Amino acid sequence: MLDIARSEWMRYRWWFLAFAIAHVLVLVFFNRLVDLGQQPLNVYRLFAGVYALTGGLLGLHQMGTWRRPNQWLNLLHRPLAPRRIAIALLATAGAGLAASIALPTLAAVAWQAWGTARVVDPRHVMLPLGGWLIALCGYAAGAYGMLANRRYSASALVLLFWIGSAHAAGLGAIGVQLLACACGIAMVLVAFRPDLGAPPRGVLSTVLVALPVQVGVYVGILLLAFLAELLWIMLGTHPANTVAPPRGGYTETERMAPRERMLAGLAGATLADAALWREQVALSEVHAMGRLFVDLPVRGAMSNGVDAEFDDDDARVRWTFSHAAMRYEGRNIADGRGVGTLGIGTDGHAFPAIPTVTDPLPGMTHGDVTIVAGNMLYRYASSVRRVVPRIALPEGEYLLGVTPMGGNLVVRGDKAIYLFDGRHLVDGDGLLAPRQRIAIPGAPGDLTRAELVEAVDGYLLSFTFTWHASDMRGVPPYQTVLWVDDAGKVVPVATRTMGSDYPLPHRYRSWWPSPAMYVVREVATHLFADTDPTQRTDAPSVPGVVRLWAAMAMLASLLAGAWMVRRRRMSPTAGMAWTVACGLIGPPAVVSLGLIVPAVEHETANVPATA
Repeated sequence: MLDIARSEWMRYRWWFLAFAIAHVLVLVFFNRLVDLGQQPLNVYRLFAGVYALTGGLLGLHQMGTWRRPNQWLNLLHRPLAPRRIAIALLATAGAGLAASIALPTLAAVAWQAWGTARVVDPRHVMLPLGGWLIALCGYAAGAYGMLANRRYSASALVLLFWIGSAHAAGLGAIGVQLLACACGIAMVLVAFRPDLGAPPRGVLSTVLVALPVQVGVYVGILLLAFLAELLWIMLGTHPANTVAPPRGGYTETERMAPRERMLAGLAGATLADAALWREQVALSEVHAMGRLFVDLPVRGAMSNGVDAEFDDDDARVRWTFSHAAMRYEGRNIADGRGVGTLGIGTDGHAFPAIPTVTDPLPGMTHGDVTIVAGNMLYRYASSVRRVVPRIALPEGEYLLGVTPMGGNLVVRGDKAIYLFDGRHLVDGDGLLAPRQRIAIPGAPGDLTRAELVEAVDGYLLSFTFTWHASDMRGVPPYQTVLWVDDAGKVVPVATRTMGSDYPLPHRYRSWWPSPAMYVVREVATHLFADTDPTQRTDAPSVPGVVRLWAAMAMLASLLAGAWMVRRRRMSPTAGMAWTVACGLIGPPAVVSLGLIVPAVEHETANVPATA
């Protein structure tokens, strides 16, 4: 076993060395340009894609060379079990990927930690491990693609798809990558046997082969739906790109200007002051209350969900947030030397959550910065290098945005809208008290737009809930308009239900083809991920007619599975298990049965004629 590993290492050692040198040069080049430890998610996705491709090519080449009939016979004709031979090849590839991907990344992190004043947190130490695991998963996908039956050998790619679509961050992401790698290696060990391409034997082997195939078929169904939607767009009749969207639908509402949307929300109002409010909206400015970020930033995440840096141009200092210290660490822009840390107040307390920087608010002096973290809003005073808390929402709420409106500040939380007197923002160091709090009449994950008009004796607020209008994860689209008088009394004015613009099969396209696969997808993508309270939605239950479609698909799959089992050579127990699986999982299980277990006549046709 060690001889096989040593021989395989000698075969690839120059390739590993060349890739490691090239990797180091790339990291050095980009480290000179930017701080690689503070990049957004898409930059890390680009590196991860290159690592996965590298591992995949290694797996394809290594197993492709051994898979040739003479080479395969020579490889297995040893006093070793095939599984131990496979482990030797896998270990060599793992060591090579560690030397060419993990070690250069670790060296870059170490250089940044001890050779510069840049921020290096424990989360950055996970980057070499994460890169290596992704490359190893790509390698497993490539090796499985060469060893498994051609009809389903591409199914291991779903492991990379799983890593790319997982919501976990930090250690949770490492956990997902570890599981994906373990599944990929187990699949390679199942496929690595003398009779390449034969159906798997045993329950565990069958599940290891069948589940990725079924997930792949499910993803293929979603891809077909996406392609159909592209064709719909090309025909010019798709609601999103048609010249005249369906009347009363959410697309029409999304294309409206803020004033038109507010008037549309007031169209069905029957209160006595409705006509007066329409006149005031037509003459007033409509203020949009935006959201700073879609997902809450997660402490310990390997990438930055929000901007972690800001510059104090007057002091020539760049402040970078440290997840470990929960404070900003300063670095002189001119010479790169550290200038200390920045916390809250004169004592430099830690921030309660991962902060992000937004535009300066009216009244702030040049160089001042607005910082939002958790339920707090802070003002960074450049002249004294101090962070002062200015706005605090109640515990359990999250501050998502702040909008100046004349002399007022409108703060958008995940549960309510707050109005503050902005004239006192730069006066003193105390917390501002809200003048009014207006509860948002819906779930934060459904809310797309929040708009406000300042009237003569109060405020009109419009909330548009259309974030998940085209899929089943949110509430059907609607708009609600509220009136708030100067005393803080909230009066519902009107609620407008919109058309979804899409038929039911489109909205529930990820559920009705296979409810079981939908559950698998949801569990896999949210595995080890923190719950984001700002993404909570009020999704209704699946309509009865959609449940009927799913039941019909499952029944048809059950019958198709029973018919297919009779045409395949398998034990009664295995046949019963496949039939039940087809009934429970639906079309993906039927397709996987046809791909994994060949029909009897197909087996006979493949047997060579004997003399």
